[in-house]
Amino acid sequence: MASKRQALGKGFDALIPKEIDDSILEENKHRVQKILITDIVPNPDQPRRSADEELTELVASVKHHGVLQPIIVIRHGGNYRIVAGERRWRAAKAAGHTNIPAIVRSLEELEQLEFSLIENIQRIDLSPLEQALAVSKLQQQFSLKLEEIAKKLGKAPSTLSNLTRLLELPQAAMAALREGKISEGHARAVLALKSIPTRQLELLYCILNNGWTVRQAEQFAVKAKRVKSGVQTASISASDQTIIAKLAKKLATGIRINRKVQGGQLVIQFKDDNELAKIIKKLGA
Repeated sequence: MASKRQALGKGFDALIPKEIDDSILEENKHRVQKILITDIVPNPDQPRRSADEELTELVASVKHHGVLQPIIVIRHGGNYRIVAGERRWRAAKAAGHTNIPAIVRSLEELEQLEFSLIENIQRIDLSPLEQALAVSKLQQQFSLKLEEIAKKLGKAPSTLSNLTRLLELPQAAMAALREGKISEGHARAVLALKSIPTRQLELLYCILNNGWTVRQAEQFAVKAKRVKSGVQTASISASDQTIIAKLAKKLATGIRINRKVQGGQLVIQFKDDNELAKIIKKLGA
């Protein structure tokens, strides 16, 4: 048995029972091999088809860096069939590569691992985020549709769909959920503002710094979505995220940056005169 499990994370690592050979998960030099691209065929049951724009970006990356993560294949007749990594295979093919790094697994290995993962997702008390990661892994590793996973787990597809949406949270919110600083209900309120990233961060810091309840967070999200203005709210730069994070931490309140074509607004929230006085004191005014 392999002595170390790699790159699965603490919660997902717990899904792998100790009695199975977890070396089938490893992507080390002893398992990775170069396979001719012409000897590989895609999985006809793979539902996902990437948009041309997505594939173009990946092709450019492969041309510059190569294929960094091996694809997973099984033997199929005299060739190999893709289990996971079809986009990487298509990108390598479009980039003019003749071969691609791959890990060859047997059907027995995949069936054993899939069964173990399904069994332990049902048995182990995982957090919502860990469950979402586990379901995502099942989709990626075994090219399973959400409906198939739902059937195996005895859950409604809509339940798993809502669960995996947690992986769309901004990194700061995902970290807060992982660390237990916010609840799943809080996270879903933040997620509701996905199209307004600046308000997502504002809501997150109000929850963290002001101890907002789920109900308060939901009310904020509803009001934020109703607001219509000419300011740019569709995206937020990394530099603005850093500024918001620093100010929110220093002032312990919600911060928002509204950018216009030229200039913009820095909005500092307060709930009453007492909180305003504290903010002014922290600003040294």
